[in-house]
Amino acid sequence: MEYLFIGIGVAIIILIIANIHIVPQAKAMVIERLGAYHATWSTGIHFKIPFIDRIAKRINMMEQVADFPPQPVITMDNVRMQIDTVVFYQITDCKLYTYGHTTPMAAIENLTATTLRNIIGELELDSTLTSRDIINTKMRSILDEATDPWGIKVNRVELKNIIPPKEIQDAMEKQMKAERERREAILRAEGEKNSAILVAEGRKQSAILEAEAEKEALILRAEAARESTIRRAEGEAEAILKIQQATADGIRMINEAKPGEGVIAIKSLEAFQKAADGQATKIIIPSQIQSLAGLVTSATELVKSDAPVQNA
Repeated sequence: MEYLFIGIGVAIIILIIANIHIVPQAKAMVIERLGAYHATWSTGIHFKIPFIDRIAKRINMMEQVADFPPQPVITMDNVRMQIDTVVFYQITDCKLYTYGHTTPMAAIENLTATTLRNIIGELELDSTLTSRDIINTKMRSILDEATDPWGIKVNRVELKNIIPPKEIQDAMEKQMKAERERREAILRAEGEKNSAILVAEGRKQSAILEAEAEKEALILRAEAARESTIRRAEGEAEAILKIQQATADGIRMINEAKPGEGVIAIKSLEAFQKAADGQATKIIIPSQIQSLAGLVTSATELVKSDAPVQNA
């Protein structure tokens, strides 16, 4: 009997330990008691009544990603393509998630496919390729509203890949190639235009600089010529001043020496002789010099008449 009680005690201890559960962070457990929903265990340590309570579902409360296979869709202009979608969702209500739908992920996949077909059917091919943000926003709103009774919140929906038909891809590649060639031609033309403008600007600046240099050179030459003329004029003026000074000094010295009439007459004759040596055709002789010349002539004749007597 003693061993029986020990065995029963050990079994009870094992049973109690087996019904102690620790819920980790970002996890939850839905508990049913006698087949009905009883509680939702959050993070922490919990005890389950043996044979009465059971764990109906273990739930991950973190945000999760559902990557669905490509779905065939048809645009408004009858282009068939395939679109691959990715749904980011998070479970917010464990009870609704457990009892709201038997297969919530399959329901989300089908709902995503039908919603995508409805949205793409209202768009043309070009709009589909350029309106990803609009499609993502519409799908997120519709899916979030539809999955709210299931305890699921759709945070974001992304179009992972859009796969058009092969012929459409070839046409798009040709269009992109033509667009690139057009942009290249435009860029080349703009480059040549800018180059021509720069060359013209360079020539213009060069001509302006040459004109300014020539102008400055002319100004410098004019300044040099003016300085030279001024120096020459100053030199001539100084020379004239010195000549006049010398003449004045000579006249002053003559006046101080008080020359006689004979000296004055001789100087007058010398001046008359210098004037007569010129190329002038008419010479005006003062009356005093004429009388003096007559006197000199008489003296000369007298000397000539006396010369033979002296020679004899």
